[in-house]
Amino acid sequence: MSTPSIHRVAAEAKLLLIGIPVFLWTMLPIYHLFLFSISPKESAFSGRLWPDHPTLHNFAVVFGQKHYFLSHFWLQLWNSLVIAVAAGVITLFIATFAAFAISRLKVRGGRLIMNLALFTYFIPAAFLAVPMYRTMGLYGLLNNQWALILAMVTIAAPYSIWVLKQASDKLPYELDEAAVMDGASPMQLFRLVYLPLMMPSLVAVGTYALLLAWNEYLFAFLLLSKDTDVTLPVGLGNFLAADDSPWELLMTTGLIYALPPVAIYYAFKRYMVAGLTEGAVRG
Repeated sequence: MSTPSIHRVAAEAKLLLIGIPVFLWTMLPIYHLFLFSISPKESAFSGRLWPDHPTLHNFAVVFGQKHYFLSHFWLQLWNSLVIAVAAGVITLFIATFAAFAISRLKVRGGRLIMNLALFTYFIPAAFLAVPMYRTMGLYGLLNNQWALILAMVTIAAPYSIWVLKQASDKLPYELDEAAVMDGASPMQLFRLVYLPLMMPSLVAVGTYALLLAWNEYLFAFLLLSKDTDVTLPVGLGNFLAADDSPWELLMTTGLIYALPPVAIYYAFKRYMVAGLTEGAVRG
C-alpha cells in the first residue's frame, strides 16, 4: 500500500473514531424521545432499551387531543406554522432587498447598516425579551401573533442581511454592467439577474428564519398568553406545571413537533449547505 493511501486510511480512521461517538451522543436523546413515545405510561421510566409492549396509543391520544393539556394541539401546531412561515417570508423579503441595495446598488451608508446589523448580536437574544415585551406593549401588540412574528424578524434579519450581502458580493459585477447597458432598470436587474443567481442563499436564509421562529419558546411565552394563540412549544410547557406530568405524551408531542424541521432541512439540505457557505466565506 502506498504512503498516500496509508495516510488517507489513517485520516479516515481518526474521523470515524471521532464521528461515531459524536453521532451516538447526538442520537441518544432522540432515541429516548422515540422510546418514550412508544412506551405505555407505566413502563416509560423502566430504563429498558426497548419497551416490552410498544404501542402507538400515545400518538392516538395526541392526534385526537384526548388529554386536557392537548386540547388545542392542532390549533397550536397551526399557530407555530403560520408564525414560522410569516417570519421566514418577511425576513427573506427585508434581507433580500437590503443586501441587494447594499451590495449591488452601493447605497450610501450601506457599510454603517451592516455594522449596526451585526452589532445587534453583541446582545444575547434572551436579554432583549423584556425590552421587546415593553415595546410590544407600547404599540398594543401584546397577545397578538404579530408581536412574535415581528420579534422573530428582528432577531433573524441582521444575520440574514449579512449572509446575503456576502453572497451577493461574490456575483460578477460585469453582469450588472451588461444588464444596465441593455437598458435594465434596478428592479429588472434585481428580478432577472440578482434573484436567479442568489437562489441557493435565499432558500438557506429563508429556511434559517423559518426554523428559528419554529423553535422559539421564550419570546412566544412572553408575548402570547391565550391557549388558542400560543405556539406548540409554549403549549408543551404546560406539561411541566403538573405534579404528575404525562411524560410519554410530552415526548410524543415533542417528537411530532420535531419532524417538520427535519423534513424541511433534508428537503433543502443542498441549498442550506451551499447558500450558507457562500454567504459565510468571502471570495
